[in-house]
Amino acid sequence: MSKVTETVELLVTPIVDELNLELVDIEYVKEGKDWFLRVFIDKETGVDIEECGTVSERLSEKLDAEDPIPYNYFLEVSSPGAERPLKKDSDFVKAIGKNVFIKTYEPIEGEKTFEGVLTYFDGDTVTVEVKIKTRKKSIEIPYEKVANARLAVVF
Repeated sequence: MSKVTETVELLVTPIVDELNLELVDIEYVKEGKDWFLRVFIDKETGVDIEECGTVSERLSEKLDAEDPIPYNYFLEVSSPGAERPLKKDSDFVKAIGKNVFIKTYEPIEGEKTFEGVLTYFDGDTVTVEVKIKTRKKSIEIPYEKVANARLAVVF
């Protein structure tokens, strides 16, 4: 995590806690010539535009006061959407029974990407039930081998 995202996390956490929201992720990225600070928030029932606006206004005031970012940037506060990332242990626990997409650092049973239902997570192992043609197979993935993971929308 970069110094900027660490600082922003410290500033935004009390705001989201007070509003009973969850801080999902923070990104500080350069796209083209512009810098973007993106804060993703959520709650069980989903967040609305007013909640995003409230967090944006309060965080903007704190950022102006602290001035931790040396460049001009665009602040965006939004929901992570239907395919939200799974970053923390608690995200994996909440995703049990849901469709997920997982990429690994190295091949597991010859594959580096898996899409299926997350059936088990204990902090050390992620188990995903994948469909191979007409049959289902459970794949056990060591948690430390997970490069990134997100919920997956199925059509």
